Amino acid sequence: MASTSAIVRRSFSSYVTNAAGTTANATTATVPHHAVNTPPNTHTNTPNTNTNTNTNRNNTNHGKRPIYVAATRQHVGKTSVSLALMSGLQKRFPSRVGFIKPVGQQSHVVYEEDLERDVLVDKDVAVTRQHFQLTHLPYRYMSPVLIPPGYTRDYLDGHITNASQHAKVQESYDQIQARSDVVLCEGTGHCAVGSIVGAGNAQVASWIGADMVLVANGGLGSTFDELELNRIYCAYHKVNVVGVIINRVQPSKYDQTHTYLEKALRHHWNIPLLGCIPDRPFLGCPALQDMERMFGTQLVSGHKHRLRHYTVHELMLVGTSSGVFLENLRQKPTRTLYVCHASRSDVLLGFITEYQRRMANQEPDFEAAMIVCGHPSQYPIDTYIVDMLQGLDVPILQSPHTTAETMELIHGLTPKLNAADSHRVDATVEHYESYIDFDQLLDITGNTMTTATTTTTTTTAGQSSSSSPQESNAVVLPNAAAS
Repeated sequence: MASTSAIVRRSFSSYVTNAAGTTANATTATVPHHAVNTPPNTHTNTPNTNTNTNTNRNNTNHGKRPIYVAATRQHVGKTSVSLALMSGLQKRFPSRVGFIKPVGQQSHVVYEEDLERDVLVDKDVAVTRQHFQLTHLPYRYMSPVLIPPGYTRDYLDGHITNASQHAKVQESYDQIQARSDVVLCEGTGHCAVGSIVGAGNAQVASWIGADMVLVANGGLGSTFDELELNRIYCAYHKVNVVGVIINRVQPSKYDQTHTYLEKALRHHWNIPLLGCIPDRPFLGCPALQDMERMFGTQLVSGHKHRLRHYTVHELMLVGTSSGVFLENLRQKPTRTLYVCHASRSDVLLGFITEYQRRMANQEPDFEAAMIVCGHPSQYPIDTYIVDMLQGLDVPILQSPHTTAETMELIHGLTPKLNAADSHRVDATVEHYESYIDFDQLLDITGNTMTTATTTTTTTTAGQSSSSSPQESNAVVLPNAAAS
């Protein structure tokens, strides 16, 4: 049977992409220097002390390397980690932190002041620049390559080349690096995302000589398996994985996950566990704004509550009579997201009436919201109810789907951070930052701290002694040292 290394060599070297953007057989193609097929390390029971050797340094500064953050798969919290990293780096390098998302997918329109016109950038770039006020960085250099619909076909048809993409990324990185003491790069998804257009995360990291930090969800065996697949792909492109951050760890398993993943990373790769972050469910809760985006509709009323968040435990399908519904409405927790069909005018009327009663009696805040299901063209909300909603601040949103489809969509929704939802961005940064070992990250990437505003030490739980979360946000960890 062929060895694992031989299989990996064959799978990675079957095809390579040349500078013209076309695919050629590896036996005849000229392989670029960053894609030389070096066999991945073979792991034995002896700790590997050679994995962390600097194999790729394309940037001119051989000491300081950009920090590239990529995930092992989708929805593991890469952007949350990047925001926390940016916050921590800003405390250590005031006004001189660079940020770039070399390849993006979901675009956002922003105004570029020096050009006096709108430009398209990746949505995560918009969030990061606005939240951290990175006014020293032009938008256009923070988001050099965007992949809109049709981009892949244009690439495969030869209208876009590897050389042009590489040049855009390199020029943008050079511009960001010239304005910064340290540069943080955020990838898109796992390390191979973008490979079909010759711009996967590992490939891009190799262009700019970046060190890779991988983000994975909590666990042991399956987590390490995902990390290993991404590490091998990085090794193929001669990119060093220098550390790992584990996200969404169950608090009850925090000590076990932290201890054994740290051992596994040291034993197999000789790299550190840079962070182990306990799960905080609120950060994954969708807001009404996220549901607007998902349904492609806007709130019928209560627009100022677009950033109100609801957990799946606060979701309730109304299938009872209007009388029973009103009973529940008065007895259930006030923060409940109700779902009913548009034909249930009696339920809608009861919901609006209860809101008006509470406002008239100056009772505690009414935090409930209602999602009305059914396509507006087939099941419009009754005109008299729409008239009643004029001037009211009760949040009601229409979904064009059936009640069953709507419930399923909400349960499967993974909300993304956006600039408007500053509350969730702040909460994310506050929660994540204190569990990351910045001193070790800066040391291992050669980014010596020249101007420090805080001195941070970490406990065995990874919490910072200089910045502790507010009591309401704290996560109690068993057997963890207090900060």
